[in-house]
Amino acid sequence: MRLGAPIEATASPEEWIESLKKQGYRAAYCPFDFSADQATRRAYVHAAQEADIIIAEVGAWSNPISPDDGVRNAAIEKCQQQLALAEDVGARCCVNIAGARGEKWDGPYADNFSADTFGLIVETVRKIIDSVNPKRTFYTLEPMPAIVPDSPDSYLELIAAIDRPQFAVHLDPVNMISSPRRYFSNAAFLDECFDKLGAYIKSCHAKDTIIRNPLTVHIDEVRPGLGTLDYVTFLRRANQLDADMPFMLEHLPMSEYAPSAEFVRQTANTLNITL
Repeated sequence: MRLGAPIEATASPEEWIESLKKQGYRAAYCPFDFSADQATRRAYVHAAQEADIIIAEVGAWSNPISPDDGVRNAAIEKCQQQLALAEDVGARCCVNIAGARGEKWDGPYADNFSADTFGLIVETVRKIIDSVNPKRTFYTLEPMPAIVPDSPDSYLELIAAIDRPQFAVHLDPVNMISSPRRYFSNAAFLDECFDKLGAYIKSCHAKDTIIRNPLTVHIDEVRPGLGTLDYVTFLRRANQLDADMPFMLEHLPMSEYAPSAEFVRQTANTLNITL
């Protein structure tokens, strides 16, 4: 497996590699978007190859199922451009969420779970993939609590419906832990994720989760080590899939990445897993 995380902005491929190595990361988020010219792309790809660092993900964060046609069309174009970038630089995947049927790109709306929205997600993902026709990267949807995929089974339904070999899975289990039942049995839930989706997983997000006291249900995302996610199960199952599986920290202040990485490394060491 390969641990990675966001790093401070750098001015050159050499500084980028130096910063990643200083933090002990062997996987990286793509440090530029589709607007980067070919010379820049080649320089960073070459530097990563020389340093044995993989580009894990190209983000395409946007709302390609927005009810606003302008927002939706712009998001689809961005997803197509970012997927083409992922293909060009050899990233493991291009990742987005499915979107949302409202003004907020990741918001909870009743229409998010309708049959029509499921069909729209299928149509939209096909359009994005077919426009690029990638051969070595994959388009993936990060699970979310308020839109499909929100469970391993709903992800399998999407895979079957989209029916494209370059559609795959980005695993973020914390985003699917949205009930006390799933929260308190998260080790079994992690096993379910890997049992059902393992053949399709291209990258993982490493976060943690904690339930709070206020009613009705309040579950927060926290940094690894401060919650109750079973990291022994998470690391063991991810490591069984692929020696190069990216394990990417995210959503933290920069000062919290070092202790998060230390927790993940210490847990991995107990399992004799190299990150």
